[in-house]
Amino acid sequence: MNDGYIRIFSVSENNIKDLTVDITNFVATIEIRRPPHNFFDVELITQIADTYSEMDSRNDVRAIVLCAEGKNFCAGANLGASNVGNAKDSSTGVLSNDLYRQAVRIFRSKKPVVAAVQGAAIGGGLGLAVSADFRVTCPEGRFSANFTKLGFHPGFGLTLTLPSLIGKQRASLMCLTSRRIDGLQATTWGLADLCVPLCDVRLEAQKIAQEIASCAPLAVASTRSTLRIGLADSIAMQTDHELAEQNALRGTKDYKEGIESASQRREPIFQGK
Repeated sequence: MNDGYIRIFSVSENNIKDLTVDITNFVATIEIRRPPHNFFDVELITQIADTYSEMDSRNDVRAIVLCAEGKNFCAGANLGASNVGNAKDSSTGVLSNDLYRQAVRIFRSKKPVVAAVQGAAIGGGLGLAVSADFRVTCPEGRFSANFTKLGFHPGFGLTLTLPSLIGKQRASLMCLTSRRIDGLQATTWGLADLCVPLCDVRLEAQKIAQEIASCAPLAVASTRSTLRIGLADSIAMQTDHELAEQNALRGTKDYKEGIESASQRREPIFQGK
């Protein structure tokens, strides 16, 4: 303990099985451990929200680095999982808001977050990266809001956060084409704050977090709260709308084709039905 280093294997009383947390010199490094692609589901997003909440309550944490083990930061939803995103409500046959309620909790967190984005941040994985205050990436980074290629509507608040971050035109280009951009392009556009060699991504993210942690914690908390005022409430309203659109599209033939073509690694053939 005298060296300022703590390793946490369990967070509070919650079942945090896919994350590890290291605290060093007031910086908590939270690592997602579902390699190689770190696909998400409701359970993983809940674990992140719970861990952020735990970090908010700790005086020995002033900033967070969110990173991931393996090839990719978060390559999106696990399309084969039953709880891939917003779990289906058996009584209504539509997607419930479980995932987005947890996403809003992430946006309500009080500690600044720096995301270390190696490899892919795709779909909801991009939404998770964008929920952070800052992003450090590498030339190998890949960023995509690929929902329209799946016959689906963007989610995770991306229709609000992405235009705010890179401008409406660039956000529209990403969302309507589902194109991928690399880490260099992402940095040029302002989607990422820093592009460094792959081996330095996590280190540079921790340097930014350490800069934040070296400042007066009450002043940082106050300033961040002002900068993000109303954001979580806006995300809550935006994800309600996104979910309604997703439910409307979920029953279409194009959505079925989009999911099937993605799983078969082929170009989709959409019919507008």
